[in-house]
Amino acid sequence: MSSSTPLTRLAERVKQPFNKDGAASKLGEQLRRPFVRDGRQTRLHPAAVWAEASSTLGLLLQPAWRAAKDLWLRYVWPVLSVVSVLGWSVLAATILLWSLGHAFGWQEAKAAAVAAFVLFGIAIGFILGRSSYGVVLDLARTRVAVGDSAVGSIAVSNTSARPLLPAALELPVGAATAIFHLPRMKPQQVHEDLFTIPTARRAVISVGPVRSVRADPLHLLRRQVLWTEPEDLYVHPRTVALAGSAAGFIRDLEGMPTTDLSSADVSFHALRDYVPGDDRRHIHWKTTARTNKLMVRQFEETRRAHLAISLSTNTDEYDSEHEFEMGISVAASIGRQAIREQRDLDVVTQKGPLRCETGRNLLDDMTRIVGAPHRRTAVDLARTVADTIPNASVVFFVVGRHVTPTQLRTAAASVAPGVRAIAVRVHAGAAPSRANIADLTVLTLGSLDELGIILRKAAA
Repeated sequence: MSSSTPLTRLAERVKQPFNKDGAASKLGEQLRRPFVRDGRQTRLHPAAVWAEASSTLGLLLQPAWRAAKDLWLRYVWPVLSVVSVLGWSVLAATILLWSLGHAFGWQEAKAAAVAAFVLFGIAIGFILGRSSYGVVLDLARTRVAVGDSAVGSIAVSNTSARPLLPAALELPVGAATAIFHLPRMKPQQVHEDLFTIPTARRAVISVGPVRSVRADPLHLLRRQVLWTEPEDLYVHPRTVALAGSAAGFIRDLEGMPTTDLSSADVSFHALRDYVPGDDRRHIHWKTTARTNKLMVRQFEETRRAHLAISLSTNTDEYDSEHEFEMGISVAASIGRQAIREQRDLDVVTQKGPLRCETGRNLLDDMTRIVGAPHRRTAVDLARTVADTIPNASVVFFVVGRHVTPTQLRTAAASVAPGVRAIAVRVHAGAAPSRANIADLTVLTLGSLDELGIILRKAAA
């Protein structure tokens, strides 16, 4: 009788990978398909092995990568950033001249290289040393309207125990840079400078950080130290007060009546016969005494006024940048008035909804709006507003002069029945006017100062 070892038994199973009933044995199936099982890759698949190896290698190298990045940012980059573009050019020319002089025996090239090297040595002397300043950047207001004064101050104090030589501080303001010259300062002396930032247009302006700069006369090397953090100055769009004209775009201070009947509300509708279960407080006793039947009041349900503003940021629909800015100011003025009256408000543009929790949030988001040609027109935006804000009671469409009456009619058709729709068409220089397209009220606005007047026309 032949001996049976585990190895011989395994070999027999490999030769016969199927059971007696014809079904594949588990080992035979694994041997036939070592990389794929049930249509999915196993851990033996080359791609899976490579992915697992890469993941393991990444985990092992991650601490080393972080350490190298930290060393680069802490020690190497501060040294390399001192050299200006001109400095790197001079350094490259120095190496090239010395190489040419050494290779071809040109003493003139070597002399030029030595002179450039000496200039670098002298430049290093200009950037060495450390100043001890206490710098405070103070913006009187971080949010102003277009045309208002944005005033700030820089207070610099000498925090060292020795006098400091005259120096200069730089203050980046947007794309520009303001330079402040410091006099010779005694210990603990404070020097203050005031500055004004132009606010001719809507923008978010980054102010700061305040930095001191040391540089050589040729600006080969330039070393700067940051003393403050940058601050954002919001130049909000110009708005106008709509006090007294709010009724022009909200029908009822208590809400908008609907056609739904209710047994209790604020809008009286009619009288009806008493039904058991009705609230006896609503019985109309005068009519009951006259008809000898119990009669109760019936009301129309009201809903809280909810404003939706559709502001088109498609610049193809506006004639100029001035008209586009006027459209933003119109939407901001109406939205700000609605927030003051504690109305529910939603403002939507082609880029999405804006924050409307407070007037500050609304104006901040209005400041960040950037107009651009869009494939989505004011009509597409109106449909989006109708789908996303179905409970609106008043809808404003703020559009440019190039939006046609046909487009306005299509935009108004997307509004649900019973919702008041008003289109404000911005046309700089035009006389204020009102027109109706079906149920849509179209207001033509030529100047932002006329917004209150034209809204009162809409209420008439």
